[in-house]
Amino acid sequence: MDGVVQRRTHVLKALSIGAKAVGIGRYYLFPLAAAGQAGVELARGLMRIEIERDMKLMGCTAISQLSRDNLRFR
Repeated sequence: MDGVVQRRTHVLKALSIGAKAVGIGRYYLFPLAAAGQAGVELARGLMRIEIERDMKLMGCTAISQLSRDNLRFR
């Protein structure tokens, strides 16, 4: 999946519905422009922390545990 990731939860949603990979290239462009490599490293660290937190809130400890059952469709 690529091109529509705007939030970290979008990554988890995509993986839960079966995506093998999620492209988040645009997410790094603003930190790169503002602070260079340090900005990208900070953004990557924040992404990791928030994905881990959201997985814990979903009751998952590994990406392999993500499934459609973790999602609520409205």
